[in-house]
Amino acid sequence: MIIGHNLNAINAIRYLNINQAHMQKAMLRLSSGKRINSAADDPAGLMISQKMIAQINGLNVSSRNAQDGISMLQTAEGGLSETESILQRMNELATQAANGTNSTLDRSSIGNELKQLEAEITHISKSTNFNGINLLYSSGNLTLQIGATSNSYDSMGINLSSFNTGTSLANITDGTSINIDTSDNARASMSIIQNAINSVSSSRSIVGAYQNRLNYTIDNLNTEAENLTAAESRITDADMASEILEYSKYSILSQVTQAMLSQSLHEPDQVLKLLDSLKKS
Repeated sequence: MIIGHNLNAINAIRYLNINQAHMQKAMLRLSSGKRINSAADDPAGLMISQKMIAQINGLNVSSRNAQDGISMLQTAEGGLSETESILQRMNELATQAANGTNSTLDRSSIGNELKQLEAEITHISKSTNFNGINLLYSSGNLTLQIGATSNSYDSMGINLSSFNTGTSLANITDGTSINIDTSDNARASMSIIQNAINSVSSSRSIVGAYQNRLNYTIDNLNTEAENLTAAESRITDADMASEILEYSKYSILSQVTQAMLSQSLHEPDQVLKLLDSLKKS
């Protein structure tokens, strides 16, 4: 028996430290729910995870951007819808005015309502805005970021002039082209108003097409984010059942090692007892 060094105790302490380190790692994973809690746990996995998280965050923000785009388009469509309703009423009035049975007073009453409706069309055109952006009286382009990268295919352009009613309704809102003083003039005004209705309907269809695209875009972004989240989870999340087994395994090993350490620490006492018995003999 070697008494200069208690090798059994040294080995027991080494294994005890190893077992407790495994226990602590399993406990950390159980507490955090994560398999990767530091770069040392899985350097490559951590790097992949962070790339995925950046992409997931970008997709989620892009989905919100697309939602904002839909909200903007709904605002524009609301203005166009009201404008179209007014134009339909104006068409009714012009048709009524085209009838030769109207008196001068009748035409005057119809004309007064038409002027008020014209004024409201101008008001809607200039006041329909979203977050300070005029939607029905602009000629610029607006770009939505609908993807997680800076690539051009991850952006969507909206041509505001495609539903700009400021120009298409100029013949109505300038207050000169709508004239119902005579039946012939009223019939000419009917043609102008009907052309304006067609123009607004065309603008509404363009707005609807943009909305439909954004709805599909949102569905795709959400699906992609969901799939990436699941993939990232498989890389970084802890397998709770496996970690519980791991913790239990090293907990038992630690207890056994502690018992062996206690036993090995009594070996010098046995040597002393042996020497003492030899001395007495």
